[in-house]
Amino acid sequence: MINGFKDFVLKGNLIELAVAFIMATAFAAVVSSFTDTLMGFIGKVGGEPDFARVELFDVNIGVFINALISFLVIAAVVYFFVVTPYEKAMSRFKKEEPEAVKSDDVLLLEEIRDLLARQAGSGTSGI
Repeated sequence: MINGFKDFVLKGNLIELAVAFIMATAFAAVVSSFTDTLMGFIGKVGGEPDFARVELFDVNIGVFINALISFLVIAAVVYFFVVTPYEKAMSRFKKEEPEAVKSDDVLLLEEIRDLLARQAGSGTSGI
């Protein structure tokens, strides 16, 4: 029973998932703080830092506006501070894979395909 628990805890994927969860939680706190700060600046410009009380035709749309702005800010932060640097790092460290050399039979089949496509395009069957 102890060995089964030990195997479960020491599985590679479980440790990686735990690390990813902890890092995501910490990153979410940073992004949330950044969003709150940005919403404060937006509030200074617009006069109200929280849109929760905004109504349109007696329907409260302020909560939706807050959620939409928060989503856009989070998406921008994730894109510019996570995705873009990751893609640049991956392109820098990615090994160039040599182009696969096609065998003679594949080249012959491609020639036949191209020839048939040309004949079908010109309207002649050639037979």
